[in-house]
Amino acid sequence: MVEHQINEEEMRLKKIETLRAAGIDPFPAQTSRTHTVTAFLGDFDALKKEQTMVRLAGRVMLLRKQGGVTFAQLEDGDARVQLVVRKDEVSEASYEQFKATIDRGDFIEVGGVTFVTKKGERSILVRSWRLLAKTIKPLPEKWHGLKDKEERFRKRYLDLLMNQDVRKRFEMRSALIASIRNFLTRDGYFEVEPPSLQPIYGGGFARPFKTHHNALNLDVYLPISNEMYLKRLLTGGFEKVYSMTKVFRNEGVDQDHNPEFTMLEAQAAYTDYHYGMDLIERIFESVALEIKGTTQLPYQGKLINVGRPWKRMSMVESIKEIANVDVLKWKNVAEGKKAIVDFSVAAKQKEEMETMHSIGELIAFLFEIKVEETLIQPTIIYDYPVEVCPLAKRCAGDPRFAERFEYFVFGSELGNNYTELNDPVDLKKRFIEEKKREEAGFEEAHQFDQDYLDAVAYGMPPNCGIAIGIDRMVMLYTDAQSIREVILFPTMRPQTGDAQNI
Repeated sequence: MVEHQINEEEMRLKKIETLRAAGIDPFPAQTSRTHTVTAFLGDFDALKKEQTMVRLAGRVMLLRKQGGVTFAQLEDGDARVQLVVRKDEVSEASYEQFKATIDRGDFIEVGGVTFVTKKGERSILVRSWRLLAKTIKPLPEKWHGLKDKEERFRKRYLDLLMNQDVRKRFEMRSALIASIRNFLTRDGYFEVEPPSLQPIYGGGFARPFKTHHNALNLDVYLPISNEMYLKRLLTGGFEKVYSMTKVFRNEGVDQDHNPEFTMLEAQAAYTDYHYGMDLIERIFESVALEIKGTTQLPYQGKLINVGRPWKRMSMVESIKEIANVDVLKWKNVAEGKKAIVDFSVAAKQKEEMETMHSIGELIAFLFEIKVEETLIQPTIIYDYPVEVCPLAKRCAGDPRFAERFEYFVFGSELGNNYTELNDPVDLKKRFIEEKKREEAGFEEAHQFDQDYLDAVAYGMPPNCGIAIGIDRMVMLYTDAQSIREVILFPTMRPQTGDAQNI
């Protein structure tokens, strides 16, 4: 197969040499296209009536040469039209050159008129043609060339070219993002652009990507979240702000995780996490109705209903309901660890648990390993232990917990949200506690941010923050099993020899 492709490439390179020797540029800069394929097919009847000459440009996707006539499929965008190239229409010399020069995958420009074949297919009868770009590598066969998933993700351009469903998925992604932006604009939000190089990373539990700014001799980090900057803007007087940006977390790659991903983050002054829960439900329902026409979304063999209202449970309630454990009865850390070990957790999970020194951490850990994967329909889990919520306000009724919620679909978390802590004294204590967690071995601990602490000390109104993992949301709305299916260029290990293939 590889040898055949090399021979094919050599033949195409020779065709390029022949064209140049004849004074023909195989890569001209200009075209004189008058219609897209979609416009041509849409105006077909009118063009047929007037026998108007049109010029189309695109890629040759199919090619069938037989005697004095050649049939081809020309594609631009996501539409195709049949070309009929006949010797008696373009001249014998031009026809022979077309047959000798054009291969599947080449870009060409054709001039011609409407033509309906005996089988009733709307086509264009070619009167003239011109090469626009000669391909060297042959396209893969539609059904046999791009079956390997790794190859599809590495060469997304071919995946898009050969698989229309893939293109439609990314068109849906674009429509989803536009729908969210329109929703937030209607709701009074103002879009902002936080910095991508941050001297202190924060806003989540994650390991960052680190780089160095030479001119300032300063280590900086790619954002794991933009939350801390959005909240600074509330101190500055904005009341509703959001960002839709890439964030970066130096973590593993799996079905739900890519180190570089897109996240919506929003902050609203004079609100709390009850407002945030309602806002999340409203966004998901509105987007579904706008781009899908229904709130019932087929996903991995199940029907997911994102219509309001969603099921809501506190974390303690969810553990009691699903794992049958009343964590509020734990008297100390040792008792909590014993209860978790009784679930026959894996060795790696036991190792992770040993770094935990509070009942709150153990409650969150038990939820993660025993409850999260069972949440198939949209579910909001609220009131998290304060030990895992360094930036969230404590619950007024029970200060052991914080006004934080996450929401889950098909066993996957799609976003982290909470009533923001705006008490600078309490916030400083939380930062100090996070430092202790880091020293105890928790690599993803939140960093101490003095400038943010100063911003809160100048006065920050009560507020709620929300977040949506856009890639996971697109997975749900397009029935994609892996996050790599919804990211155009997912992070992948380079193939051996990639750097030498230049």
